Amino acid sequence: MINTGDKLICTTGNPLFVEGQVYTVGSIVSEKFFEIEVENGDHWYATKDSEGIYVRFNSLECEMSDAWFNKLKLQAYA
Repeated sequence: MINTGDKLICTTGNPLFVEGQVYTVGSIVSEKFFEIEVENGDHWYATKDSEGIYVRFNSLECEMSDAWFNKLKLQAYA
């Protein structure tokens, strides 16, 4: 499950998302779709499904690869 404020690390980047950089989940659109916040308060719509977590770039004019992410698991210390 993805929640607002969750942290995602980019595992496969492209010119817009940097591999190894951590991004924050913004608004939740539906169970499957949500926003990933980027610089300047902008956001991209991401998907979480059986394939994983990704931002799909499937424009006919642009041959940019999809960006893939993993959810970071925060550990609580006592």
